[in-house]
Amino acid sequence: MTEDTFRSVAIERTSLGNYVVRNSRGGSVSLGTGEDSSFTPVELLLAAIGGCTAVDVDHITSRRAEPTEFAVAVTGDKIRDEAGGNRMRNLRVEFTVTFPEGAEGDAARAALPRSLQQSHDRLCTVSRTVELGTPVAIAEGPGTTGD
Repeated sequence: MTEDTFRSVAIERTSLGNYVVRNSRGGSVSLGTGEDSSFTPVELLLAAIGGCTAVDVDHITSRRAEPTEFAVAVTGDKIRDEAGGNRMRNLRVEFTVTFPEGAEGDAARAALPRSLQQSHDRLCTVSRTVELGTPVAIAEGPGTTGD
């Protein structure tokens, strides 16, 4: 792994079922079980999928025109079954994007479908990882004690 490929976050427990997630740049987000306003892990997964595609689409279309509306809704069903355990299915990312009238807005509107497809097919690391599937290793870190 190199500095340009390595990504990480640190999660610290603040109380039972409550955590703070921090990135290396100093950003943080509250994480919890859904008993308060903190995001649940599943909500963060949905946010990551939608956010990743939103960044791609925004960068591509905004070169042509600044959107007058840019909203993303991400949905899915959380299921449990004996064969696959807990997981999400029927994931859907829906964009509502409008651009101003005129040549620049027309160019941005024309670029929108292709930018959505490019993000889905190759640009969005998060949705590509979910769709292709990547093993997740779980391990005890140094200093962990089970005493």
